Amino acid sequence: MREKKPAAKPVLATVAALAGVSAPTVSKVINGRDDVAAGTRARVQAALEELGYESPVQRRAKSHGPAMVDLVIDGLNNQYALEVLTGLLDFAASEDVEVVVSNVTPAKLHSANHEEWAQRMADAGRKGLILVTSEITAKALSSFSRRNIPVVVIDPLNPPRSGIVSVGATNWAGGKAAAEHLIGLGHRRIAFLGGPNAAECNVARLHGYLAALMSHGIESIPDYVLMGQFSAGFGVEGTRRLLALDEPPTAIFAASDATALGVLDEARRQGVRVPDDLSLVGFDGTALTEQTLPRLTAVAQPLFEMGRAALRSVLRLANGEVLDADHVELATELVVRDSTAAPRIHRAAAVARD
Repeated sequence: MREKKPAAKPVLATVAALAGVSAPTVSKVINGRDDVAAGTRARVQAALEELGYESPVQRRAKSHGPAMVDLVIDGLNNQYALEVLTGLLDFAASEDVEVVVSNVTPAKLHSANHEEWAQRMADAGRKGLILVTSEITAKALSSFSRRNIPVVVIDPLNPPRSGIVSVGATNWAGGKAAAEHLIGLGHRRIAFLGGPNAAECNVARLHGYLAALMSHGIESIPDYVLMGQFSAGFGVEGTRRLLALDEPPTAIFAASDATALGVLDEARRQGVRVPDDLSLVGFDGTALTEQTLPRLTAVAQPLFEMGRAALRSVLRLANGEVLDADHVELATELVVRDSTAAPRIHRAAAVARD
């Protein structure tokens, strides 16, 4: 009996016939050219997937060298990003994985042609994509999903759709711990300097702060809750607005260490002493907290471990594993240093009693 030959791998002409286009058009789509109409591109990509076509670049990527993962991050000029990246690269080294890092602004991320981006990653044999503090639409995520490229997001600005893995910290518990610490010291006028309104991590930190106030019967004052960016610039602006109030707060919970740095700068500029006149708690727990004067009390996120967890999740998904949960949440810890103390009126009362 004649031995049956294995089915031949699909060639460009086969793909072209199925998609109803020319072979050169198929070649353009495979090579990421942008001079192909969206509808035509979609038909070609559907045909490529149906026939299981792999470009020469894909075949070479699968047969040679270490696995490669793309990391997209908005800004490598802050301590948060560097600590996440350090953890991720540490795990990559132990797993013989190469990480391709891109610094992409939110505007550029939104305007990118996600179909072409995903196809380039597929052609290069990338194992997955990790996004850090980014906002990405369900439509964009579908571009990667159709090509079986797993996506993991760290501290996403928008809640990811079901089935997309995200990595973060216990933001609600951290926000509550920060406010509880200040309340325990005797503060009742506690302000919150947050990040972007839509950021999921920011909302959770705000709700933790509000829950602590409510549990102690402390009224939330609208003028004490300000939203902006996780940046020193907003820390300066927000502190200026808070200190200009007729009844300024005696304590500030800054929703990021970067914001807290701005608070310290503006307080120093106005002759407000921390913690004698104003107590301050940050959030992130980066190395900066030990370098400020005074040293910053902060809710520490396990940033190093978050980076490791994100890469571990991407690699497991790329290997076809099913994860226990879509959201990986690592515990925060309040680290008390020198930037918090009892409010002045409480200290004066304690001295009088002595």
